[in-house]
Amino acid sequence: MADNFWTGVIVGWLVGLILGFLLPVIGPLVGGFVAGWMSGRGISNGAKAGLLAGILGAIVIAVLLLVGGTVLLGAFGFIAGLGTSLVIIVAAFVYQGLLSLIGGVIAGAIRR
Repeated sequence: MADNFWTGVIVGWLVGLILGFLLPVIGPLVGGFVAGWMSGRGISNGAKAGLLAGILGAIVIAVLLLVGGTVLLGAFGFIAGLGTSLVIIVAAFVYQGLLSLIGGVIAGAIRR
């Protein structure tokens, strides 16, 4: 069960990442759905897998902002990237986490 759970989280994160560039609202929702579907039976497992997939996506966005700011603008870019990352990561946690959670709940309810 644990192998399916984390495999579902990683695959859901990748699906959300790829579709997120093309369809910003649908991407995290479908990624959460995939994570919830692969994680196993039950609404709670689907919700946890979807939420973790969304949070993983938000962390990646914050790291990309931080690295990009540092590479482009040096030390000032690091400080600006750090401040921006902190603000963006909170918004991305709510945005991606909630949409992925909803997708995971839907998949868990269907698979139930």
